[in-house]
Amino acid sequence: MNTGRLTLFDSPLFLGFDEIEKTFDRLRKSGGEGYPPYNIEQVGDSNLRITLAVAGFSMDDLDIEVENNQLIIRGRQADEDDRIYLHRGIAARQFQRSFVLADGIEVRDAMLDKGLLHIDLERVVPESKARKIHIKGDSAKSLNGGASQKAIEVDKGEKSSKSDKKKS
Repeated sequence: MNTGRLTLFDSPLFLGFDEIEKTFDRLRKSGGEGYPPYNIEQVGDSNLRITLAVAGFSMDDLDIEVENNQLIIRGRQADEDDRIYLHRGIAARQFQRSFVLADGIEVRDAMLDKGLLHIDLERVVPESKARKIHIKGDSAKSLNGGASQKAIEVDKGEKSSKSDKKKS
């Protein structure tokens, strides 16, 4: 991703990190909004809880989804046109709050209690995916009818005799 600025991920040693760079750009652009306020707490060795203050929102007004390792919480209150306010200090407003989730973080549960939306997360440790990679031979494989051959063969005493046997 070439945007005219130099980043850590421009190094040729970071292969396939384009999505992470895009995530950082999304975070940078969405950074300033402070509504609704939230807490993030650790509630166990591998569990987290995000709590958002969403007073005045019902369950029907809230939406939670996970897309591309991003937790997105949206709230939309319907404005009641039939009410006549003498003073309106509590605005019916909408919001969108996003959190980037690391690989292995899964949303387990969400509940609304006393104006607070609690979202429980769990860090799931993936199994190790280490594996051996088979190295194929070069063109010597096709020359010898499919038999594999070492690239360099060193036999001090029999070098001339082997080459003589191959010629005859």
